Amino acid sequence: MPQDHNDNVQEMYRRAKKAFEIVEYWPQEKVDEMCAAVAWEWQKDENVKAMAKSAVDEGLIGVYEDKINKIRSKVRGTINEFKGVKTCGLVREDKKRGLKIYAKPMGVVANVVPMTNPEGTVCTIGLSLLKTRNAMICSPHPRTKQCSYMAVEIARKALKKVGAPEDLFQCIQYPSNEKTQELMKNVDFVMATGGAALIKVVYAAGKPAHTVGAGNVVSIVDETADLLAAANKIMRSKTANNSTSCSSENAVAIYEPIYDKFVDLLKKEGGYLCTTEEREKVRKALWPDGKTINRDIFGRSVPIIAEAAGIKPPAGTKFLMVMGEKIGPEDRFSGEKLSLVLTVWKWNDWNGMLNRLEKILEFSGIGHSVSLHSNRQERMEELALRAKVGRVECNMPHCLVNTGSWYNGQIWTESLGCGTWAGNMISENINYRNFLNYTWLSVPVEEYIPPDEELFGDYFKKWGKD
Repeated sequence: MPQDHNDNVQEMYRRAKKAFEIVEYWPQEKVDEMCAAVAWEWQKDENVKAMAKSAVDEGLIGVYEDKINKIRSKVRGTINEFKGVKTCGLVREDKKRGLKIYAKPMGVVANVVPMTNPEGTVCTIGLSLLKTRNAMICSPHPRTKQCSYMAVEIARKALKKVGAPEDLFQCIQYPSNEKTQELMKNVDFVMATGGAALIKVVYAAGKPAHTVGAGNVVSIVDETADLLAAANKIMRSKTANNSTSCSSENAVAIYEPIYDKFVDLLKKEGGYLCTTEEREKVRKALWPDGKTINRDIFGRSVPIIAEAAGIKPPAGTKFLMVMGEKIGPEDRFSGEKLSLVLTVWKWNDWNGMLNRLEKILEFSGIGHSVSLHSNRQERMEELALRAKVGRVECNMPHCLVNTGSWYNGQIWTESLGCGTWAGNMISENINYRNFLNYTWLSVPVEEYIPPDEELFGDYFKKWGKD
């Protein structure tokens, strides 16, 4: 990509705008061909391995094999959701109401990419932007800039192959906070994947934007669950990619009568329950200043965490467990950790558990997600009604399904809207649906004004007209 070390952001925008104007009115067939070309390159074995290796080597977090599986699944899942979907021209018609609805792109979109997903966020958001005929300029995290740049370069080659303008995809090579802010001020729309601090910066840029929120998933387990299966699912989810996903379980809340049995099952799955003394050592290692996560050990293996904390869990330990004590800043274990440390809570009253969950989410993770292992349908539904989250996953390994999977119906993405609870515009999994403008064409239809009885009949029956 012909750029200098200064990353002329305004020139990048000019080139992106020119590329956008070329595809702005492309038909669906050409758009879908463009998407297929890029997706095919992104899921090729040699490219997946190269991106995964770069992500782990640069970021020093995550697991190489897990990165490979994640990239391939996210690319294939995202492109699979595009099949038969109209995003160009007339996309919906309501003849009875005389309406035709036309989909239109937004323009040039800034994709602010996190270090936890420097490749997946480029791929999933990138495909969604191509599907909707938008251009993308990525602002990668400085720690994983080469990985994000590589992903964009792979896509540019695919675009060129099918005759699409390469500058639909660009990437800042030498990122900084100043360049990110300049980019956000110049583009037409911003997609930013990151925490609360980033949200404030994004909205300060003065452009429309989608943002996301922090995760702090609590996995609730009751007496009706398949305990053996639940323990295995929690382990698989917790250990995936060294727990760098915002969808990883940060805590497990166990019904008290089954507490001992379930903790033993977690131990058999590779969990180690820290003593009170060990818990304090882990706390100091994760939050040396008492509030900021230690970037040198989050997303790392148990041996690295244990060495930093000065503890010696048994060989083969896959994740550490600590008892939950308080909720709030006085006990950081009640919040998001992005590490192989699982907080353990007990509960003995369902309503009380829901109240506790509300307090936990108010401290950390509001709007994001919650997990439940239970065979009681009413509890699934009550949790969905009461919890201030965008997603409730039942009887599944949470982080392996929350952003899309082949065995549940969540939308494939790497960016999770957390609603107004977390200062976001939307509360769903962000994909192509969220990068379109619509024009409604209206023609006259036969006039019909409903009478009072049709509008207020039920009210009149109960309360009368007086």
